Parts: sequence; C-alpha cells; structure tokens
Amino acid sequence: MSETIKKIDPESEEFKTELEKTKRFTDKVINQFNWSYNPDNEININIQFGLTRNKLIYGKRYCPCFFVQNDETDRVCPCAPAIEHEIPEEGVCHCQIFCTPEYASRKSVEETADEVAHQHSRGLTKAEVEAILARPQLDTDELQALIEARDLGMVKFKILDVREWMENKGARIVGTDHLIPTTSFYDALAAANLDKEIPVIVYCHVGSRSAHCQRILKAMEFKHVGNLTHGIVSYRGPLARG
Repeated sequence: MSETIKKIDPESEEFKTELEKTKRFTDKVINQFNWSYNPDNEININIQFGLTRNKLIYGKRYCPCFFVQNDETDRVCPCAPAIEHEIPEEGVCHCQIFCTPEYASRKSVEETADEVAHQHSRGLTKAEVEAILARPQLDTDELQALIEARDLGMVKFKILDVREWMENKGARIVGTDHLIPTTSFYDALAAANLDKEIPVIVYCHVGSRSAHCQRILKAMEFKHVGNLTHGIVSYRGPLARG
C-alpha cells in the first residue's frame, strides 16, 4: 500500500474517542433542526464513521459522500444543500443520515413491508400495502402481496398486460384487468377508459415494453404507475391460460 495513503485505524483510541464526539455532534444536529435519523442504522453508522475519518484527516467533519477538495465547494456537515434544499424538498440529505420525521416514518413502514412481503411472515397492514403500491418498480413477491390485499378490499389498482393478444392467451397473471397491447396501445387504452386517479401496474414478458408504457402513462398524468420489473417470466403467482 502506498505510503501516501492516509491510514486511519478505527480500532485506535484516537478514532474511538473522536467517533463518540461525532455521535454527540449528529445528535445535536438532529435536535437543532428537528430532524430524525434514518431508520436504517447501518447508514447512520457508516456516515458517522466517515465524518470521524474526515475530522481526523482534515480537521473538519466534511461530508464523506463527496471528495474533499480544500475549496469553497467542500460540504461541512450539516451542509447548506441539505439544510436548504435536500431535506425540505426530498425529505432526506444526500448521505441519508438526516431526514424529516415523516420520511423516517415512511421508510420504517417500507422496510417492514419489504420483510413481510418477501418472507410471507404475516398479512400486510394497510400502510404497508400503500407503501409497496407507491413503488415504481415491483418484484413478484410484492405484486402477489398487492393482489392478495386487493382481494381483501384493502387497496384499489388496475393490472395492465401490455403484451400482445397471443401472449396474453398463452399465459397471464391472475388478476389482470386489461390487455393493452403495445401495437394498439392508445386505442386499447382509450377503450379501457381507466380512471387516472387509480394506480395501475403494468407488465410484459421481461419488463422492457412495460417500462416504456410506464413512461407513457406517467406522461399522460396517471396518478401512479408501477412496473413488474422482470415481467411475467419472473412471476411466481398463479397464471391463467386460454
């Protein structure tokens, strides 16, 4: 290893002492701005380690997600872009350690929903269902969980198959509401007379055509459009044929 590389030992007493100071510093920032920590504590720990490293190397807690260039572009935590734009507009800073309480609450629900949907450990709550439905990309477990929740009357959405007629007849996801083939997309969409306020989920064979249709529907101001990322070939739920 090059001798020019600065070597910070995280097991050293110097680092451990400075890390505790950094933790007190981030606690103070949270209280000062009425923010919250990210629900994913691993993110928080990694950023605290990075802030500590930069403090020992550069003498300031520069943001560990950016190069330190020793000029006016350097971000010192809590940085101005986070305070002025990122957190007010997006709910979370670039490094993701600091966020609004609302963002933290939403992320907690999403993380729990992930675990439940993929491990099938219990039924989803309404909040968890809504968190999954809000995602632009869905996998097979998530779509299956949403269909089950819809069958229970917990949520409303429409499933659109954007493949061709012969593909749909060969196999389609049980619960599909409309066939909107890409070769006659606009005419079939008009005939379906969909309510743009009700979320839709699109799928095709491997997710490419549906991703294109997702972009079109979003441009047409549908409230929310989700895509089955890897298409029907990835779907492990029941299929209808004929």
